[in-house]
Amino acid sequence: MRRHDWSGFASLGAAVLSLVELSRGSSLWAVGWLLVALLAAVVTRYWSIAYPAPMPHRLRWTLLVPRGNHSPEHLKRILAPRDGERILEVGPGIGIHSIPVAKSLAPNGALDVIDVQQAMLDDVTQRAREAGLTNITAKRCDARQLPYHDATFDAVYLIGVLGEIPDGRAALRELRRVLKSTGRLVIGEVFFDPDFVRLGSLKNRAEEASFAFEQRHGGSLSYLARFRPM
Repeated sequence: MRRHDWSGFASLGAAVLSLVELSRGSSLWAVGWLLVALLAAVVTRYWSIAYPAPMPHRLRWTLLVPRGNHSPEHLKRILAPRDGERILEVGPGIGIHSIPVAKSLAPNGALDVIDVQQAMLDDVTQRAREAGLTNITAKRCDARQLPYHDATFDAVYLIGVLGEIPDGRAALRELRRVLKSTGRLVIGEVFFDPDFVRLGSLKNRAEEASFAFEQRHGGSLSYLARFRPM
């Protein structure tokens, strides 16, 4: 696992112990564990920024946690996938969003999913087979160097992924290259993810890559943001 996964679990564990001690009436121990949790959270954030890396396959179970405004329904609302379109998903995980989006594109559209981990792609293709979908194409590659022609896709989306890419700015430039001039880009982020990208920072990076901000679903700590090519 990534180093910030270990410190992140340590922070969560310390927070739980703080609540346990508080319920027992031991405020001193509760404060102590809370301080440990906060310190571990700071370390987690530092390591996630200093050493960005994709979520390990062994932690895929965390993707099953209820997603709030990152649910497939909310994503489809802002992404607006349509039959006949070709859409790209970067970092699909186990396919939580891939399957619903692919269904929205059927019968004439297609979803391409890319990841640097073959195990994740295998999970997506397995779920697609179980769902009877044949319009998902999985490819192992790096978002910083996409194996697609210019203006290939009608839309691109990535949920909780941008902060995991070692050079997010390079990835955004590549996404702009493969996106049609009339296309749309949707990026989702949530604050409890150690790789969280603030909306203000995202807007700046997107503008550098020639994207213009259009709209946001959710608040500043948990959002889906849509951009259009400039």
